[in-house]
Amino acid sequence: MRRSDMTRELTELREMDLATLVEELRATKQEALNLRFRNATGQLDDTAAITKARRQIARISMLIREREIVAAEAAGK
Repeated sequence: MRRSDMTRELTELREMDLATLVEELRATKQEALNLRFRNATGQLDDTAAITKARRQIARISMLIREREIVAAEAAGK
């Protein structure tokens, strides 16, 4: 994935609200599971899709955690 595509994708994720991010995380985890099963059964041609899904999960998790930290700091002040 090109850097400009990643930046655009991260910007789109940052614009989502927390509930949407959590749903996106759930869907991406399910997609990663399906990709792993397809890979194990030899039906997956694009094995890089597994890595892409894992990285997407990491991006979404990072954004959710950032929002949790900001909320905790705001509550503590």
